[in-house]
Amino acid sequence: MGREKNLLITRLAIQDLGLSRGERRLFSGLSLTAQAGEAVALTGANGAGKTSLLRAVAGLIRPAAGAIHFEGGAGVLDPDEARAGGLHLLGHHDGLKTNRTAGEELLFWARWTGGSTEAIARAIDALTLTPLLDLDIRKLSAGQRRRLALARLVAAPRPLWLLDEPMAPLDAANRERFGALMADHLAGGGMIVAAVHDPLPVPARTVEIGAA
Repeated sequence: MGREKNLLITRLAIQDLGLSRGERRLFSGLSLTAQAGEAVALTGANGAGKTSLLRAVAGLIRPAAGAIHFEGGAGVLDPDEARAGGLHLLGHHDGLKTNRTAGEELLFWARWTGGSTEAIARAIDALTLTPLLDLDIRKLSAGQRRRLALARLVAAPRPLWLLDEPMAPLDAANRERFGALMADHLAGGGMIVAAVHDPLPVPARTVEIGAA
């Protein structure tokens, strides 16, 4: 598998973070780090704030307290630049346009996020997407849609993957395939922070959200 990585971000540091939803505080005082080559599994009850934490790291939610820093070889990075070119957020919903074919959608997202022709070909091969490329997205199963969404991670390599229950709709064979991609990403110096209910298929440090 390819090792093409943009290693802009080599460390994620979250310090004393607090997040709220409306008037309700989800959690407070959360600190964690992720280094190059490391996976972090976020666990906790439904509604504890796992998804909100991923969205805060991606810059989609403003923290109620604390700070999120991205670091590279030269030190602390500008957060907007780090987010724009250094991370992927894959949410619980795939976010695919149903009026496109799978091939059109993959090409759109890969080009939008800076993917190369070679990386797109690797993504198609790694997630066995060739039989799906000419099909309308609205005709794909949940597992097929998730494989197409996951292909963005390979088609436009970025060091930090933020994943929300990434393997939930996948069958055993495709869980194994994506597990291999995760291992390859980590071996190449990437990072993974994933909200999960089931264990990740790679070694990961567990952080429980909302723990007393």
